[in-house]
Amino acid sequence: MYRHMSRTAIGTGTSVRKHAVRTIMYIFLGIWAVIVLFPFYWMILTSFKSYASYMGEHLPKFYCSDPTFRNYVDAFTQVPLAKYFINTVVFTTLTTALMLMVIVFAAYAFARLDFKGKNIMFVAFLALMMIPNELVIITNFVTITDMNLRNTFTGLILPSVTSVFYIYLLKENFEQVPDELYYAAKIDGTSDLRYLFKVLVPICRPTVITVIILKVIECWNSYVWPRLITDDPNYFLVSNGIQEIRENGFGRENIPAMMAAVVVVSIPLVILFLVFRNRIMEGISREGTKG
Repeated sequence: MYRHMSRTAIGTGTSVRKHAVRTIMYIFLGIWAVIVLFPFYWMILTSFKSYASYMGEHLPKFYCSDPTFRNYVDAFTQVPLAKYFINTVVFTTLTTALMLMVIVFAAYAFARLDFKGKNIMFVAFLALMMIPNELVIITNFVTITDMNLRNTFTGLILPSVTSVFYIYLLKENFEQVPDELYYAAKIDGTSDLRYLFKVLVPICRPTVITVIILKVIECWNSYVWPRLITDDPNYFLVSNGIQEIRENGFGRENIPAMMAAVVVVSIPLVILFLVFRNRIMEGISREGTKG
């Protein structure tokens, strides 16, 4: 009976400790979530405040007593934000499509094809990841300028159609597919191209979708390269458009309208992440799964 009481007491103590640890963890995560999400809340809140209401606040208010959509109207009428949106959609779509073609073929070549110097070439390819982005940007700028491609979509897109990291990620996933499938396909007379698109890509679909989503986010947030290679507003992306709004008198003075423009630009990425967040986690988790 004494042993039974001791075991019960130990079990109760362990349960209390686990509950306490879990409670502390939830409190910490809750505080961290508030810290992370507060800037987004403040951005959205400010976008619904009128200019007069915002300027009349001696102390910041964490609520909006008289919300207005006027800032969103100004964001599209005072600056060509819609045009920047169209440019960004074109840039993102073409860049992602071209990059996907490049990395799929490159990853397949490194994962399944046998050719002389493959391992050395792949190691040298990975070594490119060690080069600072600043040096790559300088080289790309000189190349695009020499080709007279500044202020063109070609100049915007061309340096972004490949990625060493995405090739490596996709290659690792291709190699996780059992070799027996490849050999069976070759016995049946299936070509490498047909095997790639009919077998390999469908099996690795979560990773392919993850790469697409990450590339879309990367293109949508692209700022340094478009800012460097374009000075014509006809080729500005949303990131450059936001900077232009901030630099001119409209965005510098009318902070609520500036926040409205930022909200509009951020919404597509937020929706994309919320819709495909499970796909992203599934694609990344495949990296450690064999078979």
